[in-house]
Amino acid sequence: MRRAPVRMTLEEPDDVEGFWRSAALLEAAGAEPEDVVFDIAGKTPDLFGAAPAPLAQPARELRLASTELRALLDPALLHSDPERFALAYRLLRRLRSEPHLLAIASDRDISRACDLAKAVRRDKHKMTAFVRFRETQGDDGQPVYVSWFEPDHHIVAATAPFFVRRFANMRWSILTPRRSAHWDGQQLTIGTGAQAAQAAKHDPLEEIWRTYYAHIFNPSRLMVGAMRAHMPKKYWHNLPEAPLIAPLIATARQRSHDMIGAAPTVPRRAAVAKTAPACSPLPFSDAHAGFASLEQLRDEGARCQGCPLHANATQAVPGEGPANARLMLVGEQPGDEEDLAGRPFVGPAGRLLDTALQRAGIERSACFVTNAVKHFKFEARGKRRLHRNPDRHEIERCRWWLDAERALVKPDLIVALGGSAARSLIGRAVKVGEIRGRLIPLSASESLLVTVHPSYLLRLQGEDVKRREWHRFLGDLRLAHQSLAGSGRLSSGAGPESAVLAPAQR
Repeated sequence: MRRAPVRMTLEEPDDVEGFWRSAALLEAAGAEPEDVVFDIAGKTPDLFGAAPAPLAQPARELRLASTELRALLDPALLHSDPERFALAYRLLRRLRSEPHLLAIASDRDISRACDLAKAVRRDKHKMTAFVRFRETQGDDGQPVYVSWFEPDHHIVAATAPFFVRRFANMRWSILTPRRSAHWDGQQLTIGTGAQAAQAAKHDPLEEIWRTYYAHIFNPSRLMVGAMRAHMPKKYWHNLPEAPLIAPLIATARQRSHDMIGAAPTVPRRAAVAKTAPACSPLPFSDAHAGFASLEQLRDEGARCQGCPLHANATQAVPGEGPANARLMLVGEQPGDEEDLAGRPFVGPAGRLLDTALQRAGIERSACFVTNAVKHFKFEARGKRRLHRNPDRHEIERCRWWLDAERALVKPDLIVALGGSAARSLIGRAVKVGEIRGRLIPLSASESLLVTVHPSYLLRLQGEDVKRREWHRFLGDLRLAHQSLAGSGRLSSGAGPESAVLAPAQR
């Protein structure tokens, strides 16, 4: 004679934690999987079931499910399959006597659980991708954003935190036939299901979105099969761009033929290049001709197209500092942060240089700081822009600008930071190690001091090497300070002679 079934009632169809509590009680009571029936509160139990047998109070401590089992079954329990709870409890009981069960992918129960979990993960992804909010007005007159979505499974509560993180400053509601999620800016609540008529039908911005969507639709790359696999037709009617999809697909072939037959257009950058004057190298004696101030030089240099580097850089980065500075610091070229900010030496190397100048007793604000090359040269690696050294041609093509800065500022001493800067000032390739740390006359009124670039210090490995090279760099800057002794425009009081590079960057 079959034993009376043991019925366990869960609060909601997605009550995962309630299931595991019930499963622990059932297992402690020794309930067999075939004798257990799971119900949802408010739902009618099966018509042929016998009266539920009382569940004995467990006499021993409840055992929890393993992490590996929960990782498999937690998403599977959100599936709409009515047998998901029975499957999960059956696997829990089997795992106690078959410890390697989870590794058997061909097992019927394991395979089914994997299929359920995969379907739920896909449904969650579709929800994050295809929910479209429409703006409405709340009772307080403030905007509330409402969307309608039709998931296949019980995923609303599990997916709603994604939208909280994404739209934390908005008040929104996601309505679905099964359950709804509401965020008031402070608290997330999960409520009952809704009807499509309760969602907003129109948003003023949707017309703008449809215009944008139509313009980015590329007919030559249309793959209807892949498009429907990624965005099944069941979601189309809830998308604001849905009315455009069928016409765009229908006209895609003709539009592709028209694109192929059309004459090529002139790239915008190339068109600008035809009208903008290209800057040519000038002898130093003529570099200042036509430039009455650094501001005028900066404005002219912003249009510089003397070498290909201007094509990819965000902007030219001119020198900055007092027009009568006695000390000029010349680096190699802007880095990533300098290219975005439009100012020299504001990135990691610049911050290290600021510390070194302070330790050497030099005020940066009293120096004119610039670079041999004024555009950022880089190699794109994904989202990163990796620095590349400028070549001889690029240094020579940009020398006119540096010479004009020298002519306008008239510094007494120029510190070349690295080989590229030294080359731009001397006119030929030099080895920094051979001429480092000594004063070299450039003209009757200018001297040159060559040292390493701060980025060299950032790349060093080994604490002893870092400390030694840091003190050498400070020594070079202190020599610059001493050579300009007697001017109050540089002195700030030297700091302690200790290395300033933290372990992560020294």
